[in-house]
Amino acid sequence: MTRTVKAPVELVWKLWTEPEYLAQWWGPDHHTTTIHKMDFREGGEWKLTLHNHANGQDYPNRSIFKEIIPLKKIVFEHFNPHFIATVLFEAKGEETQITWSSLFDTEEMLATVINVFNAREGQAQNFERLEKYLEQIK
Repeated sequence: MTRTVKAPVELVWKLWTEPEYLAQWWGPDHHTTTIHKMDFREGGEWKLTLHNHANGQDYPNRSIFKEIIPLKKIVFEHFNPHFIATVLFEAKGEETQITWSSLFDTEEMLATVINVFNAREGQAQNFERLEKYLEQIK
């Protein structure tokens, strides 16, 4: 999924890498996020809980940061379900193009995440929430 947001890469990077900002927009609609740990360095652990206010469920998430290139790239390994996410940031003047891809162990796991967890729609909502948050803080 690729999205261009109306903010410079330095600001977008800050909102992705500092927990106090990330918690304000991360997750799909009807969710809030509690970040328990975010050791933003290669090998560092990222633990959060998504709280779904529509159904009352909590969804714990755990990842390990695998590669970080400041203002350019974040790669993390997510567990349960297992996938490797790569997020690329490209400065385009006063805008930033964000490209997110996820590599799953099997096609079946990808299909499960898309169909059971509605991940495609959730990811689109995640980007929309980032854009709304950027509008609020400008």
